[in-house]
Amino acid sequence: MDKLYDKLSEAAVSVRSRMPVEPEIAVILGSGLGALTEELVNPIAIPYEEIPHFPVSTVSGHAGRLVFGTLHDKRVMMMEGRPHFYEGYTMRQIGFPVFLMKFLGVKSLLITNACGGINTDFSPGTLMILSDFINLVSDNPLIGVNDDRIGPRFPDMTEPYHRKLIDLAEEVADRLGVSYTKGIYAGFQGPYYETAAEIRSIGLMGADAVGMSTVPETIAANYTGIECFAVACITNMATGIQMVKHSHERVLETARRASVDLSRWISALIGAMPAQ
Repeated sequence: MDKLYDKLSEAAVSVRSRMPVEPEIAVILGSGLGALTEELVNPIAIPYEEIPHFPVSTVSGHAGRLVFGTLHDKRVMMMEGRPHFYEGYTMRQIGFPVFLMKFLGVKSLLITNACGGINTDFSPGTLMILSDFINLVSDNPLIGVNDDRIGPRFPDMTEPYHRKLIDLAEEVADRLGVSYTKGIYAGFQGPYYETAAEIRSIGLMGADAVGMSTVPETIAANYTGIECFAVACITNMATGIQMVKHSHERVLETARRASVDLSRWISALIGAMPAQ
């Protein structure tokens, strides 16, 4: 057994000793999307490496900190960067931050990511609400011995992204004049950008976008009973659709440009969410 419950308890004690308030809402910020932390009132930042058992992100564009504060009078926790399967972490380690959210009192999780577009109606900069996901990795954070104190052995995935949060996000975006679409996200293990043949196959499965994160976090959130919402920033079109080779630097630059609208949207969504 990996003693997951004990590790989470130890990490929770460490974080609680430094966080100002118990968070009700958590936000995971993807590549190049970290500007939202600047809106937090009285922020307290904890580097990942200072939290027991917490996976440390090694990817450019991921600062690697938990940041606590208030936003629109809501108690918020933000993950500035995330771990990925391709970094060598197990799926259970990738799920660890979301499992920890339950121990810290989080009720709702908002996930952002930067990813590639498969739907040819999209273009770089498109913001896509995730309506569902496809897990292309033959692994997930729940494989292994189950501890019922964290979540059930067989969690339901009928509504991986909470319908009421999606409806509220659409209302907020329409009020702000933020353009968005909805679609299905496919989680790919990476770290290479998919081949053209893989993209054709993934598109035939029904995916509108593909990326290297979000799916394990979504699974972990549903497992722990945390309401989940996710929005993707299409930073590039996938292989075989765009006519230039992929570049992580270009991904980050597109994400930074789109982050103005995305940050405004997520901030207003947090303000519109009922207190928990």
